[in-house]
Amino acid sequence: MLQCLSAAWCMRVIEGNRSTWYFVLLVLVYVLYLVFGAVVFSLVESPYEDLLREELGTLKQQFLQDNDCLSEERLEQFLAKALEASNYGVSVLNDTSTNYNWDFTSALFFASTVLSTTGYGHTVPLSDEGKAFCILYSVVGIPFTLLFLTAVVQRIMVFSTRRPVAYVQRRWALSKPLVSGVHAGLMALIVVSCFFLIPAIIFSVMEEEWNFLESFYFCFISLSTIGLGDYVPGEGYNQKFRQLYKVGITVYLLLGLIAMLVVLETFCELQQLKKLRKMFYLKKEITEDQLNIVDHDHFSFASVSDPVASVRDYRTDLINDSSPIAATDGSVIR
Repeated sequence: MLQCLSAAWCMRVIEGNRSTWYFVLLVLVYVLYLVFGAVVFSLVESPYEDLLREELGTLKQQFLQDNDCLSEERLEQFLAKALEASNYGVSVLNDTSTNYNWDFTSALFFASTVLSTTGYGHTVPLSDEGKAFCILYSVVGIPFTLLFLTAVVQRIMVFSTRRPVAYVQRRWALSKPLVSGVHAGLMALIVVSCFFLIPAIIFSVMEEEWNFLESFYFCFISLSTIGLGDYVPGEGYNQKFRQLYKVGITVYLLLGLIAMLVVLETFCELQQLKKLRKMFYLKKEITEDQLNIVDHDHFSFASVSDPVASVRDYRTDLINDSSPIAATDGSVIR
């Protein structure tokens, strides 16, 4: 008996707090996913890191042996200064001395990465004035960019998603979930082709040291606003049409970000995903004022509908009580 009562009580607790349990499960799965990613990255990248450290150590020792007049301490000082300058986007190599980080097109590219929160990190402000302006520029610019992207995506969604889905649904009398799912898949395929595959081919041609995988990797890291900064286009030696190339990349990143948001919004409007999201949401609580408004509206509706219902019932009673009368021509009249 006690076991039945405890089991029933547990079931009532679970049913009454289902969204909470779903949310706890979501948190646990997300933590496990983080740990899974850390383990995979560690296992894959650690051997390459160890190999690179070994190669650098060997090159350093070989360089010191070939140059007896140079002490290890002075070499360390030079390398530290060179690495510090490299972190600010300035290289000591001769083949990159002609590439400036703060000409207009490079600054335009930097501004677009700041406002889109991509932030490759290959170019950063050098002066205190530049750092202060970057803070103020971002404080105003990032919300402004979100407002701009929201407005653009909202207008594009009307013509790219809502109207086509509604037209196909009415024209062929298909279910909305089916039409929306197929449309979302087609949208994703078009965006992947136009903003990932084709640009990856172009980048693999324009960037001599990039293969297709590295180019596709750059497109994904950029349009997902991850922006690791390990691959940045237009920074190669003697890059052809570098100024125009930088402007084109800026336009590509902006259009690609809009296309990604349109696809994400299209998938978010799917009924299946809406149901999935609601599993983890808290139920909205109705306040006392809202209950009073609902009760008042219900009373008002009932007071208006009751006379109508009375008239309808009265007419029904009249019809039921009347009997058919035979007409002279044989027809039946009520």
